[in-house]
Amino acid sequence: MLKRLICAAALLVSGAAQALSLVEAYEKARLHDPQFRAAFYAGEAGKEYRILGRAGLLPGVSGSYAGNKNRADIGSGVHVIHPAYTSHAAALSLRQALFNLESYARYRQGQAQSDASAAQFEADAQALILRVVGAYVEAMFADDQAALASAARDMVAEQDKVNATLFKKGEGTRTDMLETQSRMALAEARLLEAKDAQVAARASLAAITGDEVDRLEVLGSGFAVRAADRGGFEGWKAAALARNPELKAQLFGVAAARAEVLKARAGHLPRLDFVATYAKNDSETINTLNQESTVRSLGVQLTVPLYAGGAVDAAARQAVANQERARADMEARTNKVLLDLRKDYDALASSVARIDALLKAVASASLLIDATTQSIKGGVRINLDLLTAQEQLYTARRDLAQARYAYLLATLRLRAGAGALSSDDVREIGASFR
Repeated sequence: MLKRLICAAALLVSGAAQALSLVEAYEKARLHDPQFRAAFYAGEAGKEYRILGRAGLLPGVSGSYAGNKNRADIGSGVHVIHPAYTSHAAALSLRQALFNLESYARYRQGQAQSDASAAQFEADAQALILRVVGAYVEAMFADDQAALASAARDMVAEQDKVNATLFKKGEGTRTDMLETQSRMALAEARLLEAKDAQVAARASLAAITGDEVDRLEVLGSGFAVRAADRGGFEGWKAAALARNPELKAQLFGVAAARAEVLKARAGHLPRLDFVATYAKNDSETINTLNQESTVRSLGVQLTVPLYAGGAVDAAARQAVANQERARADMEARTNKVLLDLRKDYDALASSVARIDALLKAVASASLLIDATTQSIKGGVRINLDLLTAQEQLYTARRDLAQARYAYLLATLRLRAGAGALSSDDVREIGASFR
């Protein structure tokens, strides 16, 4: 009876609005979700580290121009003249680093920072999938809760009508009526709570997708679970160590910190540059009045730092400390990723067994209701037994829905931990809904 009521409610809702599919929710979230958009622009900004780091190794070209109106005082006493003239100076210079360890360190650091940014964006893209699917299945579970609570309330209400009819005929008891009315009040409270949770869950999903959610798809009858593969946990662990984007971002972060150490220590080393200049001057000084000059120069420039007040040594010590901190952070992140991977692997394995057990529990609870109904007619069971059986079926269906959604999330989290989660997984899971 509960199954028929749930199906009828679903059919009534289906005509109201088109259901939002999981794939549609994901595509909308990629465009609207502010957290993902912030990650996208952070990734775009991170790409520039590569160019910024490379710039110090490439030639630098600059140009300058000056035009001045001058008035001079020449002579002494009464023999003073005041010539006025306009001077012009234009120059074009080129500087190319020949030996500059700091620029080389910046280049390596820029490479590492861009790679870290790309890995972090990959992690953020996977996090978006988990958030969308998590919000979607949470809204689905809230729908299931509301439908089950409504069906359970209707079932108790129907039993209350039966008890009232039997009482009028002298075949029922007031105790049966009071028991059913007590369960009815509890069912109403559960329904109100389920509806509140349904509104909150849909609001959370709408905050990610940017659109109001009228109706969601549900798991199809062909939904099936399967155990994790990849050769057991060790296979997933090896994949995580090789491909997890968070670990890759940490690894590149250590490389950037190592380059920072090299850059700081380069403050003590000389720098050698190739310098080329083309300059053209007109009336540059009073001595070259009305004269034009063109100067072409090629040469090298050696700069040797001698003392900077201890700043170089302090910066080097600071960079070494930050490098060790980055290594410790990477170790901590690795431990957390592997711990979460272990939990998700175990959760997936237990979900498969739990779903199988709950399917049997739902079937048994449905048969128990039918058997209890017949037993009441035969005088073997009482009204309280039927209410208890109905409560057992409600609980079993709720737990089954929760276990299925936990299985879906554990599957995605496991793949995310191994660095293998992508939009293809969303489409694959979305095919299980209708």
